[in-house]
Amino acid sequence: MAADLSPAIPGTAGNAAPTPAPILVADIGGTNARFGLIDGRIVRDTRVLRCADYASIEDAATAYLTAVGLAAVGTPGRPRRGAFAVAGPVTGDRIAMTNLVWQFSVNRVRDALGLDGLVVINDFTAVALSVPRLAEEDRRQIGEGAPQAGAVVGVLGPGSGLGVSGLVPGANNRWTALSGEGGHVTMAPISDRESAVLGQLRKSFEHVSAERVLSGPGLVNLYGALSILDGREPAALTPAQVADNALNGSEAHCVEAVEMFCAMLGTVAGNLALTLGARGGIYIAGGIVPKLGTLFTHSRFRKRFMEKGRMRDFLAPIPTYVITHELPAFLGLAEAAGAE
Repeated sequence: MAADLSPAIPGTAGNAAPTPAPILVADIGGTNARFGLIDGRIVRDTRVLRCADYASIEDAATAYLTAVGLAAVGTPGRPRRGAFAVAGPVTGDRIAMTNLVWQFSVNRVRDALGLDGLVVINDFTAVALSVPRLAEEDRRQIGEGAPQAGAVVGVLGPGSGLGVSGLVPGANNRWTALSGEGGHVTMAPISDRESAVLGQLRKSFEHVSAERVLSGPGLVNLYGALSILDGREPAALTPAQVADNALNGSEAHCVEAVEMFCAMLGTVAGNLALTLGARGGIYIAGGIVPKLGTLFTHSRFRKRFMEKGRMRDFLAPIPTYVITHELPAFLGLAEAAGAE
């Protein structure tokens, strides 16, 4: 069931059972921290705070709780548990974020916020854990296929980098997200044009990984390499400008870059499906693909996903989806925190 981002409806008075305390959730990146409260499967009172405005993660969380009237310990409806997603590795109690000066102890933040428990996970792990909570309207299927119940799921997320994960089903309808660095696998070419592009990129990078082409910076890398191969000086474009130029058809190398991006993503998605045996489906997350709309739907993504020679019949029944939910990490945090 999808999260409802509208304000929650207060419980009825009288003899109704007490409403459980909400869970404090946060998706913390290098620039912004998004906070919210989860009641069961409902996300409410979302706020976006600029990380640079606060000296620490507990200061930002306290500012959020103050804004929603829940800062004082003992306030009715105050959260007793928290679940945070952070942009960086999570290997223990001490967390150092990749693109932010905040460093913190999970236990100390828990105590400073007056919480009984606090779960901190990697931001892409949170996105991966959102998959079991997605409703039909939170995803868009690309091509055919149907998920096999109780099967492994694969997740890819092209954004500022390339996140890769898998979901393994467990007891009591709980899921475990695999933690790895699959975005850094070596990118393999399928055509002569792709071979030339990767050869051009090897002049700049010792290792041309999937992330070097399947990310925001990767879109720029593809555009630049294609331009140089055709004897053109590439313009200084942002990833958004490359995508916009492709969508409106105003620049041929931007169009080709996005087309190659979609095809290469299909290749990597197919590799992931084969590696994990992901009969539960492959999900594409991140901010890039949803914005491509019908361009992605009609791209070579699905064709390339299935182009694995003798394994085509294995891949054909596996569905592929684009996650369209605006805040999937919050749904994943609810899963990590054990919300019902």
